[in-house]
Amino acid sequence: MHRREFLKAGIGIGAGLLVSSRAEATDARPLLVGTTPVFLDDEVAFLREWQAYLVEQLQRSVTFVHRGTYREISDLVLSEKIDAAWVCGFPYMRYHDRMRLLAVPTYQGKPLYRSYVIVPNTDTTTASILDLRGKIYAFSDPDSNSGWLVPQAELQRNGRDRATFFRKSFFTYAHRRVVDAVAAGVAQGGSVDGYVWDTLQVLHPELTRKTRVASKSPEFGFPPLVARTNLPESEFRQLQDVLVRMQSEQAGLLLLHKLNLDGFQPGNDQLFAGIAANMQLLRIT
Repeated sequence: MHRREFLKAGIGIGAGLLVSSRAEATDARPLLVGTTPVFLDDEVAFLREWQAYLVEQLQRSVTFVHRGTYREISDLVLSEKIDAAWVCGFPYMRYHDRMRLLAVPTYQGKPLYRSYVIVPNTDTTTASILDLRGKIYAFSDPDSNSGWLVPQAELQRNGRDRATFFRKSFFTYAHRRVVDAVAAGVAQGGSVDGYVWDTLQVLHPELTRKTRVASKSPEFGFPPLVARTNLPESEFRQLQDVLVRMQSEQAGLLLLHKLNLDGFQPGNDQLFAGIAANMQLLRIT
């Protein structure tokens, strides 16, 4: 099957609360995994497939818990109400002493991604966020690295007043919706996860062609999966092993293709050093 067809088959990280699958599960307590919106194409179907895969591999019930923002999902991990979650590198570094790094996705051969500044395709002159003074700007989430922290640090680094630089700014709470806002002309610029824009370019070229990538940031650690710090070691290692082995199994590889990812790796905190540096620049603790 062609990569584009794999992607069209279903992609997403985020859906409604899914009922725990109990098929052949040996543990009565479900593993609770948090997600936030990234893509909107048939998310429920994809998560049901991934849920079934995890149930088979882990031999226990699994429930995906969806929330609309990184803050809500982070709070569930910090309060130990869920076992693991797919978050962003920004909240992970902010609470790295209260979250445990579980796995980092590999994209285009590396566990890294970039933040893109996008503008309407009619804007042929903007070369960076610094050219958008006085414009309307879309951010994805206040706890997003690519969708908030990176552009804020860029303005700070160049001596711009972040509070007054844009005429108006707003949060969309999904990278896909940043692209929608810029494509529709609701915003004259926006900061988006480069992986999301690249994947939408495959899935929905009719959408991304209405935008233009004006600039790309340096690379940062890809949004990781984390676990609560008191998740039993055996459960942590088993889940990590299942994620890392996905790329070597046919069913797992199909799911990864649907996510437009190469696989998962254990990762390390050094991947997120650039995020930590931007937090320090902005005096975020």
